Amino acid sequence: MNILLVLAHPEAASLNGSLHRFMVERLTSAGHSVRVSDLYAMRWKPALDADDFPARDTAAPFDPVLDSLRAFEGGTQTADIAAEQEKLLWADAVILQFPLWWYSMPAILKGWIERIYAYGFAYGVGEHSDTHWGDRFGEGTLAGKRAMLVVTTGGWASHYAPRGINGPMDDLLFPIHHGILYYPGFDVLPPLVVHRTGKVDAAAYARITGELGERLDTLWTTDPIAFRRQNGGDYEIPALTLREHIAPGRAGFGVHRKNSESETLVFEPGRL
Repeated sequence: MNILLVLAHPEAASLNGSLHRFMVERLTSAGHSVRVSDLYAMRWKPALDADDFPARDTAAPFDPVLDSLRAFEGGTQTADIAAEQEKLLWADAVILQFPLWWYSMPAILKGWIERIYAYGFAYGVGEHSDTHWGDRFGEGTLAGKRAMLVVTTGGWASHYAPRGINGPMDDLLFPIHHGILYYPGFDVLPPLVVHRTGKVDAAAYARITGELGERLDTLWTTDPIAFRRQNGGDYEIPALTLREHIAPGRAGFGVHRKNSESETLVFEPGRL
């Protein structure tokens, strides 16, 4: 399989750097083809701006959406953007690896997303009508591919528990899982999260790499997060709100996952 590793950490001698090298070796040894986007080593330009569209009409106001579409369709994107898009199309699976900084991904990784997720490539794809609101959230250019996050935090696991002060990790990662990965079509796998990075000794490192190795070995057999497909019937279109019988009385991120316990049960005569 083809696997793209995207690393967003500025220090090669860090825990993240070590885990990245472990992943490359593990996947390569298993016979997979591996490509790497080490964003800091690449000196990736994080800001989406007019310089990304050298063929744009400079007499007109800069429009990030329309200029992105024109560059993508016209083949005038900058070479770095086109190269990363090609990697995404090549990959069967993508692993984003980063430390959780200020409750999100580092700016350089967010900038990687913003610049390569061009209009016509990652969004603005497919029919928009009263019955089908674009190819997204389970459909799209990257459908059929898998994605997984490898995330490190300095805090304890309990800090990110359902009642932890930082909020549940599932909620913190929802914008990335659902909004960045599931939106253009990825099947999103549960993340691997490493806590208390400042306290990792030899024993902890062995445990972490053991868990990470198992996740890599089962990359194609692990069940993805069961997000609801936008055009699968659970949502009213074009309002894009859940139908009344789906998770009645509930709100929040969790309702966008399929969960039989949260659905309305329809009574059928003759059944207990």
